[in-house]
Amino acid sequence: MKKVSIIVPCYNEEKMIELFYVESVKITNKIEGYEFEYILINDGSKDDTLKTIKYLSKEHKNIKYISFSRNFGKEAAILAGLKNFNGDYAIIMDADLQHPPRLIIDMIEKVEEGYESVSTKRIDRSGESKLRGLFSKLFFRFLNKISDIPIVEGATDFRIMSKQMVDSVLDLTEYHRFSKGIFEWVGYDTYWIEYVSEDRVLGETKWSYIGLFKYAMEGIIAFSTTPLRLSSIIGVIISIISFIYFIITLLQTLIFGKDLPGYASTICLISFLGGIQLVALGIIGEYLARTYMQVKRRPNYIVKEQSKK
Repeated sequence: MKKVSIIVPCYNEEKMIELFYVESVKITNKIEGYEFEYILINDGSKDDTLKTIKYLSKEHKNIKYISFSRNFGKEAAILAGLKNFNGDYAIIMDADLQHPPRLIIDMIEKVEEGYESVSTKRIDRSGESKLRGLFSKLFFRFLNKISDIPIVEGATDFRIMSKQMVDSVLDLTEYHRFSKGIFEWVGYDTYWIEYVSEDRVLGETKWSYIGLFKYAMEGIIAFSTTPLRLSSIIGVIISIISFIYFIITLLQTLIFGKDLPGYASTICLISFLGGIQLVALGIIGEYLARTYMQVKRRPNYIVKEQSKK
């Protein structure tokens, strides 16, 4: 019998986690030839998520848990789950039931056909605001324009992976992780399942617009050096324009004897160039900051406690 570990990051999900388990077990009980375990990661929740997880772990032998010392983020929770996985396949999914458990059946069918990974992508974001959906679409399109690794538009973290693929993912030890990009970077034969996003049954999303912006920045910087090249290109263009303007001004002064006072234009030009320089320095700073964090070799997370199963 093959073993599947379902990895579930949890942050303030006390209202959802038990319902998630009940609904997903209804699906996994229909699948023959596979044993399912749950690895629930408490990502420094402020509510009673840990208390609920401990209760479920005590009541059900197939539930293990890991609890962080504070909130380290979803990426850290995914990493912790993968490091504690020891089965044949790993499934990553959210506890809010926006990742439909029914798709687990389709995933198992596809891995039995020989796929190393089966992932999901949203074709409709009805469970989210239109503004959030628009930002997500623009992000994927922009990232694919500048990145060497194509990422499927609408891709989610909800997927199943073979142990070999998980081992490859864990070989990548960067501190700032962007799993959607990492999953694509390691390769492997992946089948994509399309689904319609569903509304949360209880509670509300834990992702703020600021959090989504930071996550988008992680993806852009982790998988593209285009912003650095763009700064250089803009610098070259401005230098060429400035040189041409200088030649024109010099000719007008020497040949036509024109006196060209240009205090206003000079101030505007200096301000413009100063802004471009600050933007370029900011981009360089983002890359340097990530290098700085990487060389310090701090852990991605700290485990405060975990089950002994």
